[in-house]
Amino acid sequence: MARMTAARAAVEILKREGVDTAFGVPGAAINPFYAALRASGGIEHTLARHVEGASHMAEGYTRTAPGNIGVCVGTSGPAGTDMITGLYSALGDSIPILCITGQAPVAVIEKEDFQAVDITSISAPVTKKSTTVKEAAQVPGVFQEAFHLMRSGRPGPVLIDLPIDVQMTEIEFDPDMYEPLVPHRPAASRRQVEKAFDMLAESERPLIVAGGGIINADASALLVEFAEITGIPVIPTLMGWGAISDDHALNAGMVGLQTSHRYGNATFLESDFVLGIGNRWANRHTGALAAYTEGRTFVHVDIEPTQIGKIFAPDYGIVSDAHAALTLFVDIARERAAAGTLPDRSAWAASAQERKATLQRRTHFDNVPLKPQRVYEEMNRAFGPETRYVTTIGLSQIAGAQFLHVYRPRHWINCGQAGPLGWTIPAALGVAKADPSASVVALSGDYDFQFMIEELAVGAQHRIPYVHVLVNNSYLGLIRQAQRNFDIDFQVNLEFENLNAPELGAYGVDHVKVAEGLGCKALRVTQPEDLLPAFEEAKKLAAEHRVPVVVEAILERVTNISMSGSDLASVNEFEDLASTPTHAPTATLPLT
Repeated sequence: MARMTAARAAVEILKREGVDTAFGVPGAAINPFYAALRASGGIEHTLARHVEGASHMAEGYTRTAPGNIGVCVGTSGPAGTDMITGLYSALGDSIPILCITGQAPVAVIEKEDFQAVDITSISAPVTKKSTTVKEAAQVPGVFQEAFHLMRSGRPGPVLIDLPIDVQMTEIEFDPDMYEPLVPHRPAASRRQVEKAFDMLAESERPLIVAGGGIINADASALLVEFAEITGIPVIPTLMGWGAISDDHALNAGMVGLQTSHRYGNATFLESDFVLGIGNRWANRHTGALAAYTEGRTFVHVDIEPTQIGKIFAPDYGIVSDAHAALTLFVDIARERAAAGTLPDRSAWAASAQERKATLQRRTHFDNVPLKPQRVYEEMNRAFGPETRYVTTIGLSQIAGAQFLHVYRPRHWINCGQAGPLGWTIPAALGVAKADPSASVVALSGDYDFQFMIEELAVGAQHRIPYVHVLVNNSYLGLIRQAQRNFDIDFQVNLEFENLNAPELGAYGVDHVKVAEGLGCKALRVTQPEDLLPAFEEAKKLAAEHRVPVVVEAILERVTNISMSGSDLASVNEFEDLASTPTHAPTATLPLT
């Protein structure tokens, strides 16, 4: 056995659990851990400018590749409370991140010591487990349990709080004898899947709703194979976008009140059977449940037992990891195809593609100031299938989901449940850190961009390049649109005359100067024909200088993006449909 500090043991366990990257901000109460991090080596640390930013960087890092677990580190007190938003975001989207905080000495935790706060109680609702370790000998077990919990069942975040004296206490620990615990993932039985398959076979117009659990389980290839064997169209959710390529002949589009396609909603409303895999029936996807469920049979497959029946009662539920379930679905589909007993779905699939070809929203506008639809049209031209898009919330995200194209799993990296403003910049840095060779493109409205703009300096300092498309209408656009229901336009206007940038008129903040002041490159676009050249230039600048490059598009002040406040059949389109599809990907596989 070796003798080392508990902090050093924690670092050694991180490495043996596959951690080679961490994001954080040091401080007095976590300095022993940082000392161990430096002495041990093998884990590259990226210094954030804000501790919340570190938590979102860890999220972006995890979301980029199967098996990644992002780690964020902060000191006691406000560092932990700053990371609550990241933990909430990770829990809502089933993302495993490990948050490590420093803490006051054990003896004074409850005596109002400086920056001592009960972070475990505060973080308990937004973690799978939160622990303040008061005995140094328990540190190895607590860390081992943390990784087991993060990887077992529905993935999610864990917080470990380490009092400074616990970190510095020496314990007996042999890193070479450490073994990670095998995660538990429930798996469907063959007879369960056969029952679901029999129900599916009885339907005439079935759909597969593919959720983020498919991407978490690295089961996208199985999903596509199952769809192709059976000929069943697929509706990806916002978190499942990319599980089947947008140009696949069986991709029927997304469904929902906001981040959806007209053709996706139309096809869903024609369906009579829905097989949901790894999804949670989120309200922005379903809208009013009565309209969503009427006339349809539902089978729900999810890794979390309590998720079955949580939103509405399916006709049949299976508790299973998506990979395990889809393996059986594919096996049974192959057997029935070989036996010639699979129903012919070609006419149903063709009807979905017909809607996809005709129910397009217009994107080609030559207006000045720019219409946002044109920005996304040019993004589709500039950024190829390998692009990893990163975004959080707002009209920019909603329009992005309606108009952009995603072709691969983990190439739409979106904070789906929490949607905190400011998430995009640090998350994009985490994504670019996890995949340095990737084409990473972030998408923000001006308010999201301003929330954690200081994190751009992290990209400049650590040479983390990516392209950030900033659509600026100097408005809280989504809230402004929602306020139409109350007949107000109140406290959502960011417009002001910037004395230092009169050329901006009423658009206020000079994002180009701010980005450049933080060590990045930035471009501003006001004409539609300049968008594509600007995106191309941004890619070159990012590659040359290895820093974030901002492309700011000056939009018209008010654009209403298609959405509904109630059900799938009542989406307000606002804009005229295009006479010809201007942004639809071409199907690459035959329908028969």
